[in-house]
Amino acid sequence: MAYENGEWVLHGLAKDDPYRLKTPWELLDYINDIGFLPLFAGDIPGFSVEERTLATDWWSEDETVDPWEWRRVLAASGKVAYGKFFGGKAGFISLDWFPAFCNWRRDGYDFDARYEDELATFREKKIMDCFQNGERVFSHELKRLAGFGKGGEKNFPGVMTELQKKTYLVLCDFCQRLNKKQEPYGWALAVYATPETVFGADTIAAAYREQPAVSKDRIFAWLKQEYPIATDKQIEKLFG
Repeated sequence: MAYENGEWVLHGLAKDDPYRLKTPWELLDYINDIGFLPLFAGDIPGFSVEERTLATDWWSEDETVDPWEWRRVLAASGKVAYGKFFGGKAGFISLDWFPAFCNWRRDGYDFDARYEDELATFREKKIMDCFQNGERVFSHELKRLAGFGKGGEKNFPGVMTELQKKTYLVLCDFCQRLNKKQEPYGWALAVYATPETVFGADTIAAAYREQPAVSKDRIFAWLKQEYPIATDKQIEKLFG
């Protein structure tokens, strides 16, 4: 998505393009083939959901065709990881590749060990303490429980982005809040959980047998193979 002439513009494929993705399940199949994919366009041409879909379908609120709704469908499916994994921006990672990302980004640490070695902040710990028992937590509720907001800790969005980048949290759904009558209302809000809760601890630990640097090299080499036009600088920027 680019800012052009004072407005945001999506760059997608033509309606009759045979490579256009038309459903969330076609997108899931494509992610499983390609391994990982940002939601919006970046520096690598063609490497995003945006550039594989029809621009006019976005924000139509029809989950059968709207890629913005697809992120909710796929995040809730448990068949792919979704979060801010790419330079602070959102995207998908297949379950075949997510263990490699976890091994690389965590650098061999579970969160408690990272904190004990003073490699995680106290604000990160306050958030992660809310997921000790496999909870799935609304973003607004998490902010309150972790002590952020007025008179409390600062930069909740930034800390959440960092925890997703390090693969300690994923977006697992988008849901409306419920009123006293248990009726949904308002905008759909993000729901977070640990990857272990969503995908299972064994899945997340599947690449722990290799050195984190090896996982990183495999990820970079795979992207270079699938998108040979990508430069080393573009790849480094993509992964932040």
